[in-house]
Amino acid sequence: MNVRVGVIGVGMIGQDHIRRITQVLTGGSVTAINDVDAARAGQVAAGLPGATTHATAQDLIADDAVDAVLVASWGPAHEEQVVAAIGAGKPVFCEKPLAPASDACQRIMAAEMAAGRRLVQVGFMRRYDAGYRAMKAVLDDGGIGAPLLMHCAHRNPSVPPYGFTTDMIISDSAVHEIDVVRWLFGEEIAAASVLRPRRSGRAAADMQDPLVLLLEMASGVLVDDELFLNAQYGYDVRGEIVGETGTVALADVSEVTVRTANRHGGRVPVDWRDRFIRAYDAELQDWLNAVAAGTSAGSPSPSSWDGYAAAAVTDAALEALRTGQRTAVSMAERPEFYAK
Repeated sequence: MNVRVGVIGVGMIGQDHIRRITQVLTGGSVTAINDVDAARAGQVAAGLPGATTHATAQDLIADDAVDAVLVASWGPAHEEQVVAAIGAGKPVFCEKPLAPASDACQRIMAAEMAAGRRLVQVGFMRRYDAGYRAMKAVLDDGGIGAPLLMHCAHRNPSVPPYGFTTDMIISDSAVHEIDVVRWLFGEEIAAASVLRPRRSGRAAADMQDPLVLLLEMASGVLVDDELFLNAQYGYDVRGEIVGETGTVALADVSEVTVRTANRHGGRVPVDWRDRFIRAYDAELQDWLNAVAAGTSAGSPSPSSWDGYAAAAVTDAALEALRTGQRTAVSMAERPEFYAK
């Protein structure tokens, strides 16, 4: 089956997903486009033979030539668009966040449960990264004993040029670690704290950069996450789990190490697309395969529950950032519908 995909939002990530579906992956095509910028939507559609543009997201979702919907619009629009896709009975891939607020995520879950089947996959691509998957395999087979700590780093060369705020260091960047540690350890996050190190002179005057996010897992595992968004030298994501009898860490992502003239070195990724390109490919191929088979994607596919859980932890982390106090995560109980 060729899955006919309608794409809502054709900014940077939306266009990258279109390139992926049309040039890299199998089993999918892009048949419809919608964007708040009608001119941009037209330009993108012009490069896709047979694709149509729609004035509204709702029109795209209702299009009989659309089998499944990819939502890559800005976060505040996600709830309305995802719920509409669920109402139309169409599978939907939603880029993170599922919705900016946890109550909006709960409404999405309610709509999905009312539909009676899992229709939503959330774009937390790190679960599909080969390094993180190898790390989870070591953890799950008991090779390092019970986990005690995890050290993370999330460094960008610079922030995007669109008014990036201190809060967005949590909501846009740390949310990836928030999801991936829930998946790695198979448990929820109980509390969050935020520390403010010396501020980088490279950061905008109104931005506190870097931050250190401390997450307490339900079992007592502690996770520290260094978030440095003006690191200058490149895009550098790190992770190490310390267990009772050993450790497991993400490997250096350089393809090669060069030694010459009494020096040695490797390449640092340019940005998130460079570092996680294969993970993006894998997650979207998994989604297309599931849509074609008439099922929801299996593990490690993030569900609406995972989108909700990440939003709930983000709420707590933002409160901790504002108050300087440890903040407990407030979450509803996981519905049986989203059982592991």
